[in-house]
Amino acid sequence: MSGEHIMNTLDLFKNETDYKAFKAGEIIFREGEPGDNMYVVLEGAVDINVSGEKFIVAQPGDIVGEMALIDSSARSATAVARTKCKLIAINEERFTALTQQTPAFAIHVMRILVERLRRMNKILASIT
Repeated sequence: MSGEHIMNTLDLFKNETDYKAFKAGEIIFREGEPGDNMYVVLEGAVDINVSGEKFIVAQPGDIVGEMALIDSSARSATAVARTKCKLIAINEERFTALTQQTPAFAIHVMRILVERLRRMNKILASIT
């Protein structure tokens, strides 16, 4: 992700005090489980694994779990705290409010989805 988008996300949540803390190695969510929120990484790093393979490492300013929030489907990946971290949980109601108050946040989420889709396409192309 470009620094511009990371900075904007961190700026948007810089005064947030309602976060969830995770210890290194702690599972945040599991692939296949229902998901009704996404998370913004405030501090630390989170491994995102798909089918047991590392897909990305999310850093401060990144979001994780957005797919399950947007389409109310099961989690498509497992998220594990790589380090001690703080995450801000965003449910559908808050996501809707955020996108209405800050339309750039919706564009940011769409760019993340596109970037991850392109990354997955490259992975799949290299397998076949």
